[in-house]
Amino acid sequence: MKAGDRFRVSVKGRNAERYYELSLARVSQPTDWESLEAAFAQKLAIVGTVTAVVKGGLSVDVGVRAFMPASRSGTHDARELEKLVGEEITCRIAQLDVGDENVIVDRRAVLEEQALAQGQSQIAALKEGDVVRGRVSRLASFGAFVDLGGIDGLLHVSDISWSRVGNPEDVLTVGQEIEAKVLKVDAETRRISLGLKQLQPEPWETAAERFKAGERINGTVTRLMEFGAFVELEPGIEGLIHVSEMSWVKKVRRAGDVLKSGDTVEAVILSVNPAERRISLGLKQALGDPWADAGKKFPVGSAAEGAVTRMEKFGAFVQMSPGVEGLVHISEITAERHLHHPQDVLKVGQVVRAQVLAIDPEKRQAKLSMKQLVPTSLDEYVAEHKAGDVVSGRVVEQAGSNATVELGEGIRVACRLRADAGGQSQSGGGADLSSLTSMLQARWKGNAAARPEALGVGQVRNFRIVELDREGKRIVVELA
Repeated sequence: MKAGDRFRVSVKGRNAERYYELSLARVSQPTDWESLEAAFAQKLAIVGTVTAVVKGGLSVDVGVRAFMPASRSGTHDARELEKLVGEEITCRIAQLDVGDENVIVDRRAVLEEQALAQGQSQIAALKEGDVVRGRVSRLASFGAFVDLGGIDGLLHVSDISWSRVGNPEDVLTVGQEIEAKVLKVDAETRRISLGLKQLQPEPWETAAERFKAGERINGTVTRLMEFGAFVELEPGIEGLIHVSEMSWVKKVRRAGDVLKSGDTVEAVILSVNPAERRISLGLKQALGDPWADAGKKFPVGSAAEGAVTRMEKFGAFVQMSPGVEGLVHISEITAERHLHHPQDVLKVGQVVRAQVLAIDPEKRQAKLSMKQLVPTSLDEYVAEHKAGDVVSGRVVEQAGSNATVELGEGIRVACRLRADAGGQSQSGGGADLSSLTSMLQARWKGNAAARPEALGVGQVRNFRIVELDREGKRIVVELA
């Protein structure tokens, strides 16, 4: 053998230095039936020349006429079969019958072995971190297959872009040439994992520099969950708007009640945590905090009007303005009667007026009173009477020299008792029998000058108004 000689060889594969390994012994041109039988027995590759396209396949000259089925030619395209005519091919004898001079050859098996050998050598040469070029050969829902020149690598959908990719077809096309990074190589299973996004900087590494708490930012809603909405702020960076941060006005139970995928929103950054890849956003904060000027808008003593939003056993919540609620305690709903529950007189959605008793914007609390704005019978009584008037009333309480008199429904006033109001006197520690006798005689005889009956709870008597304070709504009486 010398330089310039031409001879047939068999490609065994590539070595570690990526040189093709060739063999003279494995490929030969049979010239008789005996050599064909030897090649068939040893499963050796042989060389033949395609002579014609025939029904169902090709006619091949391997020293004798042989038939190669189209399915074993290595191609399924009729035009490709035509191109093989006149070409020298490497094949293997799949079936041999010397008596009938019937020979069937297989080219596909040899091509697959060559591809396998080539792929193994290519895989052996790859290592994690390598950047390779390839062509997108096939797209699937879970990713893209990339032809690296005889071997395929898988580019998973999660490794295509730092942005969320729903379908690889939205980003890649079949036949597209791309550069990718080798993420993992498994020689045993011949699996190669590729990454496209890994060729770009990790966006979260510098997120803390670009996103600050308190800043306003625009983004696109990418997906909705019951607990909130994810918003893409830039490729690879998403923030979460929790349902509790969506509205000042109402309690949001599902993010879908307020937002939908594809919406462009303005939000305020509440917190940034690059280590956990989390950014918390607030939608309602971008609208302004309604409690910020609530103290000026609703000063103590002013009246507020709004709808009842919800009720608890202890009181009713009233919407004073969008995002601002106040509590009317059950004791401040009405002065006319005792309530067991606010629903005894109120219902959700009912519009009411109430007086602001206290307001704390920092704690987001406001105390209201409905009864303070409702004219009471005491107001009317004070307006219609004056000091010196004689009125009738019923004694409801008595303790020593003090008594409480009810002048009308819900109107209870203090009563001063004179020393003789009870019809009794103290003398030397004993009873005045002569006075008692005179009183009894007067009662039986109808004496008009008789001493008054002793004051007791439940009695209805005449009283004189001795004090009347209209501003303080205070009345003091004494027995007339």
